[in-house]
Amino acid sequence: MDLQLKDKKAFIAGSSKGLGYAAARGLGLEGARITLNSRHAESLSHAAETLAKECGIDVYTAAGDVSEPAAAEKVIYQAAEMLGGLDLLITNSGGPPTGKFEDFDDSQWQMGIEQVFLSHVRLIRAALPYLRDSDAASVLTITSLSVKQPISNLVLSNSIRAATVGLTKSLALELGGDGIRFNSILPGWTQTERVYQLMADRAEINNSNIEDEFKKQAMESPFKRMATTEEFANSAVFLLSPAASYLTGVMLTVDGGMLKGIF
Repeated sequence: MDLQLKDKKAFIAGSSKGLGYAAARGLGLEGARITLNSRHAESLSHAAETLAKECGIDVYTAAGDVSEPAAAEKVIYQAAEMLGGLDLLITNSGGPPTGKFEDFDDSQWQMGIEQVFLSHVRLIRAALPYLRDSDAASVLTITSLSVKQPISNLVLSNSIRAATVGLTKSLALELGGDGIRFNSILPGWTQTERVYQLMADRAEINNSNIEDEFKKQAMESPFKRMATTEEFANSAVFLLSPAASYLTGVMLTVDGGMLKGIF
């Protein structure tokens, strides 16, 4: 299948590693022109060099912490200038701290909202003028399986990420007439640096080891393993692509069957 992504212009937030990097790589391999984003200039530069060699394309970068109010407009403007517009947007950020409800005060909740919800809001708001000029405009928010099936010791993530799902569905309805599609992927347990840290936290709480925690979590999937980042990326690239032109408002769980509910 031709995903019709060649020369499409894409900005991927939080893409120096993890799920964002995997999605950027998938887009690059399909011939899209990409701008990577991260808070850390050194890791961003390394990621761009690696993808440029592997995908055989020019890879641009726009450094900035998208949880900061002024950063979203800045990095989107930079990306649109370098790419000559914008067709595809992936909104993504790191997860908030682990912990239980009584571990967090108002300031920590507010920081979580800035990081995990308002970063999506601000990136989409900044990108809208460019997306309206595209004939293949598509936005993908990366959230979490936890919005459907809360994860223990992740009350901030469970609560705040659900707002992004509500935002995504609302914008699919509100802006479909402008030709802009909005979808979200709710990844389950995937082999990323973030998940490694979560398993390390569990090992400390349970007085076990990381390997045992990985195995225990993987057993919740019928496949008895976690996802690879490439498996996540394959779904992300399809949803963003013009090949999925009649899909909007989709909240896709890429979880290896770990979600036990029917819907």
